[in-house]
Amino acid sequence: MQDRLQQLQTQYSVLQARLNQPETYDDPAQVAKLNQELAELEPVVTAYQDYEAAREASEAAEAMLNEPDPELRELAREEFLTEKARAAQLERQLQLLLLPKDPNDQRSVIMEIRAGVGGEESALFAHSLYRMYEMYSVRRGWNLELASCNETELGGMKEVSFTISSSGVYSRLKYESGVHRVQRVPETESGGRVHTSTATVAVLPEVEEVELEIRKEDIKMDVFRSSGAGGQHINKTSSAVRLTHLPTGMVVECQQERSQFQNRDRAMEILRARLYEQMVQSQADSVSAQRRSQVGSGMRNERIRTYNFPQGRVTDHRIGLTLYKIASIMDGDLDELIDALAAADQAERLANSAKEDRS
Repeated sequence: MQDRLQQLQTQYSVLQARLNQPETYDDPAQVAKLNQELAELEPVVTAYQDYEAAREASEAAEAMLNEPDPELRELAREEFLTEKARAAQLERQLQLLLLPKDPNDQRSVIMEIRAGVGGEESALFAHSLYRMYEMYSVRRGWNLELASCNETELGGMKEVSFTISSSGVYSRLKYESGVHRVQRVPETESGGRVHTSTATVAVLPEVEEVELEIRKEDIKMDVFRSSGAGGQHINKTSSAVRLTHLPTGMVVECQQERSQFQNRDRAMEILRARLYEQMVQSQADSVSAQRRSQVGSGMRNERIRTYNFPQGRVTDHRIGLTLYKIASIMDGDLDELIDALAAADQAERLANSAKEDRS
């Protein structure tokens, strides 16, 4: 690790020197690139410099532990323990900073929620999950835009697609992919019996057009009238769009925008994100069947979380965490859950990294 950190510090110094050269500013694109590279390296370099300072201070204090003056020895002991603990904390921080980063972490996302088993109650639960993510987005200051929604007469959602835009959204919401299970007395149940239903959540990183080319001849577009539960949802013009990707058979619909062109653009965004996920997954599977860890694997057939309303608890099965605050979680208070999942993910990757180093 030490060699790697020294290399990064040297790289940081070289980049700073290049940025300080007057001729560099003749190329704005080059300046932007250098600033971005410096911003990525700065947290590691700063932590490494702090670590080296703490380690040197610890060694200097340790050398004074045998001083004849008892007051000096006591001061040296306190300094030694403080700086040693600080160095250990910074070393762990550096280990985390050196872990390979998910290239999608800074992206916005496209989320899709679909009702699973449980009939109408499943559709109502899908709507509850949509509301939960909507309120979480408000808490985080993110921008949520609805793309497509298939509603039921009772206010449920058979399926819903939406985008959440801001820097770093994927790094937080990628842990939400999978099967969510609810245990509660349905609004449709008069006997008061607790039912179990499910809904699936997919979180796709939003992909720029330049990153994944989709040929025009591979797309079939159909237009139709928007549908819904009635009232304001009825659209008298054919503004809704259905795109079919002919090579894969993948189908995307969008009907929330007012114009056909807007719906087509939004549908293309969703299609591009789905194809990108499929491409990445195919590459990952070919490299290693073990790539996906338990935390945040996002496999559709996994039950990742249970929402038990009678007991007021939410349990994430991947890390065995149970929180008795279901009301606030359904109102978008997700940070405690997501922070725990991110910490478990980091611990898993640190353990794997240590195994690789030993081998």
